Amino acid sequence: MPKIKIEGKHKLTGEITISGAKNSAVALIPAAILCDEIVSISNIPNIADVESLEEILSYLGAQVKTTNGTITINPKEINNKEIPESISTKLRASYYFMSALLGKYKKVEMYFPGGCNIGARPIDQTIKGYRLLGAKVVEKSNKYTITASKLTGAKIYLDMPSVGATINIMIVAAKAEGTTIIENAAKEPEIVNVATFLNNMGAKIKGAGTNVIKIEGVKYLHKCFHEVIPDRIEAGTYLIIAALLGENLTINNIIPSHLESLISKLKEAGVNMEIGFDYIKIKEKSSYHAISIKTMGYPGFPTDLQQPLIAFLTQCEGMSSVEETIYENRFQNIPDTNKMGADIKVIDNKIAFIKGITPLTGTSVTATDLRGGASLIILGLIADGTTIIDNIKHILRGYDNIIQKLSSVGAKIEII
Repeated sequence: MPKIKIEGKHKLTGEITISGAKNSAVALIPAAILCDEIVSISNIPNIADVESLEEILSYLGAQVKTTNGTITINPKEINNKEIPESISTKLRASYYFMSALLGKYKKVEMYFPGGCNIGARPIDQTIKGYRLLGAKVVEKSNKYTITASKLTGAKIYLDMPSVGATINIMIVAAKAEGTTIIENAAKEPEIVNVATFLNNMGAKIKGAGTNVIKIEGVKYLHKCFHEVIPDRIEAGTYLIIAALLGENLTINNIIPSHLESLISKLKEAGVNMEIGFDYIKIKEKSSYHAISIKTMGYPGFPTDLQQPLIAFLTQCEGMSSVEETIYENRFQNIPDTNKMGADIKVIDNKIAFIKGITPLTGTSVTATDLRGGASLIILGLIADGTTIIDNIKHILRGYDNIIQKLSSVGAKIEII
């Protein structure tokens, strides 16, 4: 199995350009099935999750062509059939196909989606939405069979502002009869990006980005060209790296307003940065001090940046704390972090206390999940000696050309 090898302590200079958002692309691609014509989506990241989605599209009979980061999808020849477990369990986002197929064909058979093992990730809010829209849902042996003679708009209150449930219900409701209102909706930028895509095809969605979304169902969706927004989690990961090792390192193609929670916390820790319209530049490393964070839904601090930030906090003077409120297994990377020399204590899998500054030493570690893997890369870059990361499939699922991007600014990193 391939591994990542990192030689630490090299300063990073130059520019890193951020790719399209993983969490947006993996919803946009399935949503394209709803269209009654051909659609094109640009700024698609080159990641394993996208390849898995393309595999599902091809399996269903859609015509798919990808050129220079733009995917063109012709859904006219789709044969709506059961999506096998071997494909659907590869990634969490496969469940967006469930919504697109239900919305267009009123029937879908599919197995429970996969993804990182970062804790309980139920789809109960999505299922509740399906039922309120008029679908019958049967779950048997980890397989869902969902049918509807008719889908009708409804008022749906989410028990928690789930990104997945918000997008899934939005997709189904786009072609349901009548008006659907989602209350306590999630507000993430990726939701706005998906709503914009659907509206570009002729859907009637208002309120995306707020906690109340209104969808007027339509019968026909026409062709369009759409662009994926920059990946705020990838941008945040590289911004953390820049704070630790950057010397005139610029992170390009970003939307700074999407990163406000991270930017404010890095500033609080003492990071000096130059913020432009679509870039952030860090000229040199400063002395940093401890901070406290608590993960929350957008616009709060994102759970996806919690693990990369912990790597940063090992180099902050004092005792930092990180409270995880979204996923209970987000701290499963801590044993390997401590193995490298960190001093971190986790209480009840809910809060971590990070004592800094601790010197780090390279060793052999294992990526437990996507963002945990990213944190190990950060630790390897700042550690003395050589770090070897195993189980790198998690990292390659979500970071476009991460080895090449880091190498281009001076990192000593390679796949072996």
